[in-house]
Amino acid sequence: MSFLISDAFADTAGAASQSTSGGLMSLLPMIILLILFMYLMVIRPQSKKAKEHKNLIGNLQKGDEVVTIGGVIGKIEKITDDFMVLSIAENTNITVQRGAIANILPRGTMNTV
Repeated sequence: MSFLISDAFADTAGAASQSTSGGLMSLLPMIILLILFMYLMVIRPQSKKAKEHKNLIGNLQKGDEVVTIGGVIGKIEKITDDFMVLSIAENTNITVQRGAIANILPRGTMNTV
């Protein structure tokens, strides 16, 4: 518990420098815990989600029913490297970026909506 509560010293030059160096060393474990917490709670989940989205985009095929980030539901008609053509209604197609796909829907979802 000494790392939470600093020792009280008389007001002398030698004791003051000793107290300061001890205080800095007691902060080191707290800083390490903060960095570890940030990694486990923020950085790791965000990179995991980005990896899953990259796999989702890589596995898209013609005929898949998808929803875009904007909420548009469509069926993939054509796929290129960066873009894809979605059929959102009969004789109505739109071109979107591959990264704009939020999720793949089960087949037949467009007919029920």
